Amino acid sequence: MKGEFRVPLILQEFRWLVKSMKKLLFGISGLPIHNGTKKYNYASAIHYLKSVGLDAMELLFVRNVNVTDRNKVAILEAKNKEDFYLSAHASHYLNLNADDVEIQNQSVKRIIDAAGGLRKVNGRSLVLHPGYYMKDSKKETYNTIKDNLRKLPDCGVNYRLETTGKGTQFGTLEELVALCKEIPTCKLCIDFSHIHARTNGGLRSYDDFADILGYVCKNLGMSAIEDLHIHMGGIRYTSKGEISHAPLMESDFNYRECLRAIRDFNVKGCIIAEGPLLEKDALLLKQTYERL
Repeated sequence: MKGEFRVPLILQEFRWLVKSMKKLLFGISGLPIHNGTKKYNYASAIHYLKSVGLDAMELLFVRNVNVTDRNKVAILEAKNKEDFYLSAHASHYLNLNADDVEIQNQSVKRIIDAAGGLRKVNGRSLVLHPGYYMKDSKKETYNTIKDNLRKLPDCGVNYRLETTGKGTQFGTLEELVALCKEIPTCKLCIDFSHIHARTNGGLRSYDDFADILGYVCKNLGMSAIEDLHIHMGGIRYTSKGEISHAPLMESDFNYRECLRAIRDFNVKGCIIAEGPLLEKDALLLKQTYERL
């Protein structure tokens, strides 16, 4: 079985590497909701999402790695047939700065396991939240997380460090950009909604979004802009940061100006919609972007 898939997978990976640098894709996090009456697995979800005009899906490994040797063939067949992009989100139970070193080691193992699951379906972007400050200084936290990220194998997966939505979480844009500069296997996942929540509604205007993209471009170069992983959606928050995801139209997140900045910077890669409406909001984002 391994030999049968080796060449097609390599060709498919190259195909998607080229495609992701030429086009901005739109997709969802997790399985689609449709009208609430139909249940999907990953393979059937790929066919459905493609039929409604979407290009990508982020597999959720937040509780367990649910791609196995049993379902990978069906997922790969659907992925290849629909010319579809798959990423994944690693476990939410990660803290690479935990007080207990054993928890740090378990977190590293969970990331490695998630990367292995993603590779089974030829994905290459694994999104993760690195950890929490705990009682450490920001510098101490940064160094501990950096040391643990360096333990991750270079296995063809990009470890996408996601900007976080609460002040207790490690993961400001500046911190993650700095890590991406130091660790070749790490790339950026900009969650604009998280940044908006973390700054208590700080992203209001076109310039706010343009400043973020400009900072990334200045520090990581055009290659980061040409292959960027983005999360976007409605969000509820307080002065302490993120509370929960929300439908785009029920949130004050200014997705139109965000998309306009993305267009003007000629960003390529993938936008993943999060929130309770999933593909409905993903299509709203795609259609808005295409009308700009």
